[in-house]
Order: sequence, then C-alpha cells, then structure tokens
Amino acid sequence: MFKNLLNRILPSSASTPVPAQSPVPAQAPSAAPVPAPQALDDIPAADALIVQGNTLEDAGQLAQAEALYRAAVAKAPGHARAHLNLGIVLAAEGDQDGAIAAYERVLAIDAAHPFGNYNYARLLVMRGEIDRAATLVDAALRAKPDFQQAIELQARVLRDQGFANEALVPLRQIIERDPANWLHRSFELLVMNSADGVDADALFRRHVEFGAGLEQALPVRFAGHPERGDPARRLRVGYLSSDFLLHPVTFFLIPVLEQHDRAQVEVFCYSSETRRDEMTERVRAASAHWREVATLSDDELADAIHADGIDVLVDLIGHTGLPRLGVFCRRPAPVQVAWLGYLNTTGLTRMDFRLSDERADPPALAQPRHVERLHYLPASQWCYRAMAEQAIAPVPPFERNGYLTFGSFNASIKITPAACRRWAQVMLRVPASRLVIGDVNSAAKRAAIRRDIEDAGVAADRVAFMPRVAFDRYLDLYNAVDITFDTYPYGGGTTTFDSLWMGAPVVAAVGDTPVARSAASILAALGLDDWVAPSVDRFVDVAVARAGDLEALRALRRDLRARLQASPLTDMPRYTRDLEAAYRAMWLDRTR
Repeated sequence: MFKNLLNRILPSSASTPVPAQSPVPAQAPSAAPVPAPQALDDIPAADALIVQGNTLEDAGQLAQAEALYRAAVAKAPGHARAHLNLGIVLAAEGDQDGAIAAYERVLAIDAAHPFGNYNYARLLVMRGEIDRAATLVDAALRAKPDFQQAIELQARVLRDQGFANEALVPLRQIIERDPANWLHRSFELLVMNSADGVDADALFRRHVEFGAGLEQALPVRFAGHPERGDPARRLRVGYLSSDFLLHPVTFFLIPVLEQHDRAQVEVFCYSSETRRDEMTERVRAASAHWREVATLSDDELADAIHADGIDVLVDLIGHTGLPRLGVFCRRPAPVQVAWLGYLNTTGLTRMDFRLSDERADPPALAQPRHVERLHYLPASQWCYRAMAEQAIAPVPPFERNGYLTFGSFNASIKITPAACRRWAQVMLRVPASRLVIGDVNSAAKRAAIRRDIEDAGVAADRVAFMPRVAFDRYLDLYNAVDITFDTYPYGGGTTTFDSLWMGAPVVAAVGDTPVARSAASILAALGLDDWVAPSVDRFVDVAVARAGDLEALRALRRDLRARLQASPLTDMPRYTRDLEAAYRAMWLDRTR
C-alpha cells in the first residue's frame, strides 16, 4: 500500500498503464515531424519484440528490454506502441531526455494517443513542468474519457498548479469508483485541508471514515509488546519519513536529531524515499541507526520496526508525500505519534498521540476533532533554525519605494480565491501598496491569482510574481517586502518563521482547523498578538491597522530577529528536552 508503481504499457489492445503518483503543468508539445507509418513496417515482428521486452522489463532487466524496444522501433518506425514502450523503459532508467524524444515520436504519429499523452505528462510532472503536463493530461482524457490513471494524474496536476477545489473533482470520481484505494483517499484529505469552503467538522468526519476503513482492512499485526522494564531506561525512538530531503520537515528535524540526549534516546530513522540529497546525508549522520525502507511493503516495514524494538514510533508524513499509515495500522511499536508532517488528525485510532501546542490546537476546540490524544509541548510545536545565512536590509522597502509592499511566499495551493479577495481588500484600503508573490510556477495559477485580485478591484500592475530562486537566495526575497500575508485555510509554518527571521512581520488569523492556526500560533508565541486576527473575518481590519503604523514596522525590521532568537521558538536544546520528556510521558502512559 502507498507505494510508487512502475508505469507500464503492454503491447496489446488491452494496454493498461499503472497509476502515476505525481503532478504537472500546460502547453502543447512541440513534437518533431515524423514520417507517417510506412507500408513496409513489420508490425507483427515489432509486437513480438515488445512482448519479449516486457518480460525482461518485468524481471528488472531494463537495458535488455531497451535493446528489444529499439529493435522494435527499427522494425516499425511508424508504430506508436514501439516508441511508447521505449519511452517508458528509458524513463525507468533515468534517461528523461531520451524518454521525451520517444514520447514526442508517439504523438507525432498519433497526437491523440492516450497513453502517449499520459506517460509524457507523467514525466513532465517529475520535471516540474506543470502547465505543459496539464495540456497532455487533458488530451489523454479527450481520447479516453474513462482513463482512470489519467484522471488521477489530472487531480495531481491541478493540485500542483495550485487549484485545490478543482483537484477534488477528478479525485472524487476516482474514489467513487474505487473507495478502497487508500492512497487516493489519503490524497483527498491532504487536498481538502487547502480547499476553500470545507467545513472543519466535515473534514474531521472524512478523516474518521478514512481511519475506520483502513483499520478494518489492516488488522493489528503485533498485539503485544515487551514489558516496560526500567521506566528510566533509554528509549528507542523511530522517525519515519519520505521527506529526508531538502524539505521543511527535515529543516525542523535535523536540529532535534543533533540535540538529542544520546543517554536518553536512541534514534532510528526510517527513510521511505529513494531520492537523496545533501540533507539526506545530514539526517543520516545525525541518526544512530539509518534504515532504507522505500522498497519494503507495509508488513515488511512493520516487521523491521518491531524487530528494532522501537518504543516510540514517530510519523512525519501523515497524509502528505508517500504516506505509510498502513504501517501504523499494524502497530509495530507500543507508542505511535504523529508530528510535524501533517497538521491534522490522521484519523487512525492506532495513532496514539499527536504533538502540538495549546495555541495551535486549543484543547476544547481541537481535541473533539482529533482521533489521537493531543499531547502539548510547553512552548510551541515548532522550533526554528534558519537554514541559510542572509542579512536583513537595513532600510525598510516602504522607505526605499515610497509605498508599502505586501508579500506571500507560501505554496501556491495555499493561495486560494478567498485569500486573494482578502488581500485585495487590504490593498484597496492601503493606497499605492503593492503585492509580491513567490513560488507560483504555474502560468495558469498566476493568471487565476491576477484575475481574483482584479475582480476585487485592484489593478493588475500592483501585483508582481517573483521567479523561483535557488534555496540560498530565497531568504533575500523577504528584503523586498514590508509585511507578509498568511494564507487560509492552510496557513504557513516554515515561511512564517522565514519572514519573521528576515524582519518582515506576518498578518495571520485564527481559523477552525489546525492548519488554519499554525501561523497565528507562532505569532502568539512570539508575543505578536496584535498581528493576529481573532477570526478570518477580521483579517483585513488587522492588516490595515498594522500597515498604518510605520514606526512599528521600522522597529520590527530592526528587532524582530533578535526577538525570535531570544524566544523559546529558537531554543533548540530546551525544545529537544521538552520533546524527549513528551516521548517518555507518552511511553509511560501507554505501557503502565
């Protein structure tokens, strides 16, 4: 469950691709001209070679399969299926350019080829070319409207473009046909957190339905666990993630791993992802035990965790990335905890706790909407360390420009039409102000944002989009803004800290779900209560009031980083001791 599947097309009339697991962009492909199918094409011989290639590919012999597919192409240069299978094996071998060339040959032969369009789109998703992939997915569905894998990919493309509500439409078509596909249902929960107009109680019920169904399908594998023994003994803590990469979860985790008291905690990291980067190596170096588990089934991974004798198993994924909640259904550890990766209930009764704080999840409001028991850290669920060096510009942008500049650097899916309307209302009340938006890579999404803001009465030339930049240049973007806007219903976490670190205060509001309170909880922990609207309806008034106090903006740009550094929000040794105390308290509670 919850594993990437190899996307294959068989050389028969019943060609069936395997579901894709990523999202993508839009623009028609510019395929090189290819001769029409030749009368001399030996189609039967090519098909025979393709069948042999499929057998070798299934056995993992990709190079040999590639050779047979190339021979099939030579036998029948006008045979789209031969080029398609060659493209698929080249993609599996990591030759993306070669795969693209093969897919373009397919579409030059048959521009409406559903599997050619689909596989090309899927590859472009991996390359981050979201808009172009959207065009290809649409073409696949025009040719084959009931193409389930293309419908799934369409949902993921829309999500990646930044259209949460739109992504739910195809996603729910798939779920209606296959309600026991837990990967799709998990993805739906993730998207619902970002969608406008989703009621908090309805969202909770959907999580409960998911958890009940998954737990019914997957029985407990380990009913009993060893006796507790010495209550002060060193705990074995396992962290499970598919994001031990250049990723916000890893930014928050690495300092904890480095600060863990080795006499109190023995750390195991379970990496459910095959990709690697420099952050992966940092996590590995800070772990006492490193486990590569991407290829393991949920049963195999649960067995491995149980064999390691883990006392506290911490899920850093939830319904994001490549979920492994099926592992937690097997209950391989006596204490199972959700933290960091997914700021909401998982829906699983076998997930014992979720770590948070009382600002982000007030007990009376949040506990009734959680299946897990909320366990509160004393200061905050967050502790921040800037991952790059960047000086704060000494002169505020409003002094340099003569007008206020608002900004947003949150993921594009968080920038909903409702958020755009609120931002526009602020700009209408702050004359000559500008808005700078970063991290929106889809032209379709940029156009939608401009349209939403223009429809609210703000001229398009008051909105600018910054291109995506390398990580080491990202923090400098905040030097161009005076105030950043939080998003809703999914608020900021890492970007909120980044903005504060760079001296740019954030306007946020308290919402109905955990993700709608994340930024507000950070600001409140820092004593910036006057930057937090008590409800979403008050966001505009609070933002306008804060924008009118230029002296306060000057002071915050000068003092905010030092204020953050002096707070518990960056006190990593204290935070890690609090986290270790939480693990022990939960373990004692569950094993007494």
